Amino acid sequence: MNKPLALVTGGTGGIGTAICKRLCRDGMRVVATYSGPSRQLAAAEWQSELVEMGFPIETVMMNVASYDDCVTAAAEIRNRFGEVTVLVNNAGITRDAVMKKMAVEQWKAVIHTNLDSVFNVTHQFIDGMIDQHFGRIINISSINAQKGQFGQVNYSAAKAGVHGFTKALAQEVARKGITVNTISPGYVDTSMIHAMSEEIREKIKAQIPVGRFGEPDDIARMVAFLAARESSFITGADFAVNGGHYMH
Repeated sequence: MNKPLALVTGGTGGIGTAICKRLCRDGMRVVATYSGPSRQLAAAEWQSELVEMGFPIETVMMNVASYDDCVTAAAEIRNRFGEVTVLVNNAGITRDAVMKKMAVEQWKAVIHTNLDSVFNVTHQFIDGMIDQHFGRIINISSINAQKGQFGQVNYSAAKAGVHGFTKALAQEVARKGITVNTISPGYVDTSMIHAMSEEIREKIKAQIPVGRFGEPDDIARMVAFLAARESSFITGADFAVNGGHYMH
């Protein structure tokens, strides 16, 4: 019997890499997506590094903001690897600006990549999961979907929409052996955090009750938990992994 196949969108990023490695460690075959031709060389280098580390992770180009591109990439994944049983919708971008200065292109880019993508990708694999009577869909949202964030009406709206999607789809497929859940990370120690000034980083850290930023592995552990067969009674839920930064 083939090992289960996991697809991680945006898998070559900081959190995505940790998720890919963890699922690989847990005995899954893992495919990571990257966004387009401009990322091809970086994705190949990323893959080589992981293979050297003992993680035989595959990569596929998939522009998650484009439905047609997702159709093409899904066909390639199916032909090369078989049916996806664990889907992690992790890809996301930011285009921050206060509302009155936000260009329509900034709004659309974030909505297309962070919200439309969850439909675009999931739509390709839901039938296969239904046919197998098994599937795990894990959508990565954000603490800022729960509490809002100054300068992020686009990002907060998109990520809040992700959990609405989760709750509705969870009800549709619960009797098909498929669970659908959301993880809402807090501030995680990735390149995005390091792009901030040290002063701002320290202010944010001071607001986190556990006294530190999250690590990508903190998110990966929750993904692994929800991806397990044993997690079959958990669906339609949103898991805050934020060190107590926001509680509700």
